[in-house]
Amino acid sequence: MPLGGAYAQRIGSLLELIDILDRHEARFTAMIAERLAAHRGYHAIQQLPGVGPGAGAVLVAEIGGVARFADPPHLGSWTGLTPTHRESDTVVRRGHITKRGSKLLRWAAVEAIPRRPGRVVEVVCGGAQRAHRGGLARAGWCRQRLRQPRRQGDKADAP
Repeated sequence: MPLGGAYAQRIGSLLELIDILDRHEARFTAMIAERLAAHRGYHAIQQLPGVGPGAGAVLVAEIGGVARFADPPHLGSWTGLTPTHRESDTVVRRGHITKRGSKLLRWAAVEAIPRRPGRVVEVVCGGAQRAHRGGLARAGWCRQRLRQPRRQGDKADAP
């Protein structure tokens, strides 16, 4: 079905804008790759499953020098991907992630999680393993799962 003149003009204009934005993206991607070509951390972080050049660049830029963190749990805490921990006498309550730190870093870390439909993927983040389904952390299930020895033929699905 042919489009009218005004609609065809509008679609042509939008296609030109897409081409312009594609050229800008290619230029900035090349600049980022050039600047991070010699960065050891950039290449190391891309060895993790799900972390490509874009997520790797964001993670490297937001984390900066990883040597400033004493250990992986400190990095996890700094990103805000650790559960809240409230304690009074003998009662311990663990809740949602703290969401402290860089929003962009948390976004890049969550987006880099490899997802397979219908399966739970265990991801190491900040030294503690967490199970993710659709981007939601199920830290309690993962802690319970880590206490049990892994048997051959176990399903990787949460209860």
